[in-house]
Amino acid sequence: MPGMDEASAQEGIGSRRRATRTILAVDDSRTNLHVLAHRLGQLGYLVVLADGGSQALELVSARGFDLVLVDRVMPEVSGLHVLQEIRGTRDTTDLPVIMVTSQADPRGAIEALQAGADDYLERPYEFEELAARIERVLARSDRMEELKRSNLALDARIAARAIELGEARSDLAATRAELDRFRRC
Repeated sequence: MPGMDEASAQEGIGSRRRATRTILAVDDSRTNLHVLAHRLGQLGYLVVLADGGSQALELVSARGFDLVLVDRVMPEVSGLHVLQEIRGTRDTTDLPVIMVTSQADPRGAIEALQAGADDYLERPYEFEELAARIERVLARSDRMEELKRSNLALDARIAARAIELGEARSDLAATRAELDRFRRC
């Protein structure tokens, strides 16, 4: 943003959030994890760290996160496998995931996006770019959750109307039967 210092830009980004968001950061580099935790913490995020894919999957299944930020290349369980597990589980299928990598590989980006990553970012990157991507992904997730709530409310209204219609049909049938009896008399 022209004319804004870094702190003002970070305050602007952080002030758009409604409540504290929890991000799971997954990377086999402890240095990367600590830098992310510090910088994202300054923006008001609560950051939980996992130094491998197995630990990340345990954490995802044990508690709710607003977003997962996962390194693509890790030993044992890759970020791509973590992503596939998240997308393959009903409770986490819509959990936002941003994949980060140090490898400049266009095929890797395509593979991650096809597997369901919400975004993909190559290192080195400007932290402000990561923060903006996180905000965008979270905003889209919020809109999706609102649509889900609206759909549930509409489904409930449709069900209530269907019950009312069934009751009205029953009342109409009873009235017709009574009218037929009255005509026979």
